[in-house]
Amino acid sequence: MRETCRSDDVFTRIRQAGGLTMDRGEYSADFYGVYREMEGVLWKLERAQYFHEPYSKSWVAWAEGDWDRSLALIEAASAEYEADLSPRVELRRLRIVERPLSPYLAWELRVLAARATAGEKARVLDADAVRHLERDRPLPELLIPAGDLMYEILYDRGGSHVGGRRIHDRELIEPCLTLLTDLYGQAEELPAYLDREPLPHLL
Repeated sequence: MRETCRSDDVFTRIRQAGGLTMDRGEYSADFYGVYREMEGVLWKLERAQYFHEPYSKSWVAWAEGDWDRSLALIEAASAEYEADLSPRVELRRLRIVERPLSPYLAWELRVLAARATAGEKARVLDADAVRHLERDRPLPELLIPAGDLMYEILYDRGGSHVGGRRIHDRELIEPCLTLLTDLYGQAEELPAYLDREPLPHLL
């Protein structure tokens, strides 16, 4: 019998788990193939405090210091955000944030606010709430579309997306989902968070 996965080592075991490593193109094709066919809840965990996103026009404007254009591009992308969401899927995003907010997060939370308006279920959780789960390193970046399928999204040290790992291990994924559900329950819905904690300027 396999050892039961404790809550304090779920994420360590995910990093150690066997899986199929794919480059960015392979990962995107694989995940979106699953996403088009799935129904139910799609879980997304975001822990890193910076991602390099040159494929986003708004991110490029932010990186160039053109704050007004960056915000205008977020607003203009509302139809794109709606199109990203499947009517058969509820996307629950758990965004871990460090305080004070980094300039990147000040930008990204504005994007997530627009995505929430489009229908995404995003919540924010202070990093202090997950310190006990980060014994060796920060939590991984995860997408979980099913109880027997998980993707660890891979980034390089500069925050660029380089691919993902496809993991099939129900005895690991199920306790991870239980833990994510608990953390999501502790988190604050994004609209309420922004009402309470107005975002700083994008500097």
